[in-house]
Amino acid sequence: MDNPVILFDGVCNLCQGSVQFVLKRDKKALFRFASLQSPYGEKIQQQFGITPGKMSSFILYQEGKIFTRSEGALKMLAQLPGWRWAKVFLWVPPFIRDGIYNLIAKNRYKWFGKKEECWLPRAEWKEVFLWEA
Repeated sequence: MDNPVILFDGVCNLCQGSVQFVLKRDKKALFRFASLQSPYGEKIQQQFGITPGKMSSFILYQEGKIFTRSEGALKMLAQLPGWRWAKVFLWVPPFIRDGIYNLIAKNRYKWFGKKEECWLPRAEWKEVFLWEA
């Protein structure tokens, strides 16, 4: 797959909101999306030695590599129109960036809520979501 893929927690309200944020700004349909819980998401996690169900992070899968936590989020943001400036934050040391990221990730269900089942995208977005491995 040539398009970068965003792997997200399909039951997390914050993660779903982030996906919708990208969808509304990705006018050229550059990104593809898959939940971490989907067969596609599990395949990518296994490919990189991550036990499915143990990853509580955003994953950007691009050009055969994965980028997680703040690095993945910032690399993704920098590819959206009007958000190229976000790559400036890659200069911040990872222990600081990931410290903030981890704090939010750890509390995301408490602060933003959680669904019982994976979120389903609107019909017009179905073609950019991957399910099968």
